[in-house]
Amino acid sequence: MFSPNGQACQDAFVLHVLKFKKNGYFLEIGANDAREISNTYKLETEYGWTGLMVDCESCYEESYKQYRPKSKYAIADGTKLDYKSLFETYDFPKNLDYLQIDLEVSNESTINTLVHVDNTLFDTYKFATVTFETDIYRGDFHNTRARSRAIFEKRGYVRVFSDVKGTDSENAFEDWYVHPDLVDMTYVAKIRREESLEVK
Repeated sequence: MFSPNGQACQDAFVLHVLKFKKNGYFLEIGANDAREISNTYKLETEYGWTGLMVDCESCYEESYKQYRPKSKYAIADGTKLDYKSLFETYDFPKNLDYLQIDLEVSNESTINTLVHVDNTLFDTYKFATVTFETDIYRGDFHNTRARSRAIFEKRGYVRVFSDVKGTDSENAFEDWYVHPDLVDMTYVAKIRREESLEVK
């Protein structure tokens, strides 16, 4: 039985929607530590996934080297990184399996990163699943929740869970999406809900 490692079981969401896919691909923006409450650690170590981890903090670099040998990483500003060039360099497929954006809503880096990805990557690449941090419980910084929802809707993504609450908190902080071209929407219809999702 799979034991989630993500803060709010994001990795379990991804795996269930993708039917426990092996050898998938991810883009993790705001990767933080390579193992601690990482949404992609078990995807890589238990299911053979690879991907690109992005974080602006160089203190995490050694953990990426030590614990995430299958994946690439960039110590860089997620709002400005040339993702498309890196994807081409690493020969990533046009249809990827998971996108995480988890930065800082208060300084606008979260929504600015999504806008950058929308402008430079979404025309060419699709992601089967997405977890996007809004941190709406902290306040509506830069209208991040509404702006992000509009972008994902424009790009054809379907919001499966809104205002997800973590296992260790009652505060709503994320929206989770799928792209209907890349997942089993019959399954998604069974789990989708309108009200906030509280992960236990």
